[in-house]
Amino acid sequence: MQHHDRHIPVLLERCVELLAPALERPGAVLLDATLGLGGHAEAFLQRFPELTLVGLDRDPDALARTGERLAPFADRIRLVHAVYDEVPEVLEREGIPALDGVLFDLGVSSMQLDEAERGFAYAQDAPLDMRMDNSTGVTAADVLAEYDESELRRIFYEYGDEKLAPRFASRIVARRQERPILRSGDLVDIIAAATPAAVQRTGHPAKRVFQALRIEVNQELSVLERAVPNALDALAVGGRIVVLAYQSLEDRIVKRELAVRTASTAPAGLPVELPEHAPRFRALVRGAELAGDEERAVNSRATPVRLRAAERIREENR
Repeated sequence: MQHHDRHIPVLLERCVELLAPALERPGAVLLDATLGLGGHAEAFLQRFPELTLVGLDRDPDALARTGERLAPFADRIRLVHAVYDEVPEVLEREGIPALDGVLFDLGVSSMQLDEAERGFAYAQDAPLDMRMDNSTGVTAADVLAEYDESELRRIFYEYGDEKLAPRFASRIVARRQERPILRSGDLVDIIAAATPAAVQRTGHPAKRVFQALRIEVNQELSVLERAVPNALDALAVGGRIVVLAYQSLEDRIVKRELAVRTASTAPAGLPVELPEHAPRFRALVRGAELAGDEERAVNSRATPVRLRAAERIREENR
């Protein structure tokens, strides 16, 4: 079975509904900033026959596989090996002055989770890699070998909200003095041995540590803090953005940036809002939307999703 046969794009119909008014315009360009297996991209290309799609992914394997999937649309796609904070550079190279739509489907892709050798899944023993782009950068094994105890404790706290961070960091440092921690099974064993039985009954003890390591290895939050403003800046008036976030740290970054962009910049107490102080964007949904019961029942990966969306309503101040 092909990967894309197993993959159900999260909130697909809602994404199409929100982006459609912008993508129906002549010559519309959609940026899929997190191409992955191309489920969303394929649907947009099918439904909007005049659409040009620019797809970014930092994973060369995902780009290659998705390129095959999207081959029927070869004359309308531009697939680029890039991290999604590189939007300005990509658009300049591609000669695209502005975007009509942007989609971010954040987090680890289905393909990366399903391929045990990538080391993302705590349920499968594999080398501790966790790089979304496995051609460059440090691995999770490198982090476990090189970070001191305080650094490990910090990332487990900040990126995993792990209350047992001090205990886990201490045990990891002690174990690596005996032998390197190179496989996910080794790390799971260390964490399980350090976790009280009562805590283990509330869920897999390694889940938050693996999330924290993945975020650190791929610098996901710092990349996102640059990527969302870059994407918003690239939208034409009437252009729309949809972001799907799967954990609170990502969602908080998106929420904060959209709050700034949809707010008036008028000084407090000004009796009349001048045009230059008017918001540049308007929110398309109230707060963050969740997947419905029906979608969560058929697609477990939709369970934690938080969707936010906005539309550019005026140019930047000049």
